[in-house]
Amino acid sequence: MAGVRNGGAPLAPEVLLADDDVELSGMLKEYLEHDGFRVRVVHDGRSASSAALDGKSEIVVLDVMMPQMDGIASLKEIRKSSRVPVIMLTARGDDIDRIVGLELGADDYVPKPCTPRELAARIRAILRRLHPAPEGAQLACAGIVLWPGMRRAEASGRPLELTSSEFNVLEVLLRRAGTVVTKRELCEAALGRPFARFDRSVDVHVSSLRHKLGDAARLLHTVRGIGYHLATG
Repeated sequence: MAGVRNGGAPLAPEVLLADDDVELSGMLKEYLEHDGFRVRVVHDGRSASSAALDGKSEIVVLDVMMPQMDGIASLKEIRKSSRVPVIMLTARGDDIDRIVGLELGADDYVPKPCTPRELAARIRAILRRLHPAPEGAQLACAGIVLWPGMRRAEASGRPLELTSSEFNVLEVLLRRAGTVVTKRELCEAALGRPFARFDRSVDVHVSSLRHKLGDAARLLHTVRGIGYHLATG
């Protein structure tokens, strides 16, 4: 279960990352923390199963090939007493590991080598399915308010008529308010597809959002050559 900060605010979801590749796990940890997760790293299967069963992590990422106990054996141990979501990292093209992992109760698998963005997207997809936003839950920033569970949006108290893609883009920007979000991140997280070099879809959606946001559009800044930034005030 998620923890709580002093004062009652919920902590970001914790990811337990188990991989014996120290360099790769360090890179994934850095990216996931930048993307809003807390990350705990272990480097062998025995430590992974022990840590997964302490109830501190919302989701577990298990590499199949690890010392002391491989990822499949670690998954077996975890599934004896826990339904914590598990993503398996498997060698590209190794269908047997994927099938066995899914049969033993893995929630998803990601072929290696994988990009941090792909792994983060898979983690978020699983957590959204398990913990859908309540209908009354909202995201808010400087007069812009979204209710993800109801797909409703307002700016300065005025309802916004948004397309599905525009809503998704605005939701990502609100969740990352105060930070720069790259066009690649917006394309993958909001539009659900890889970013292509000359793809202008994100720019078109942001342009339309600016028109619909009215006075609140002053908060939405272009970061030339990188992406967009939603200011917090």
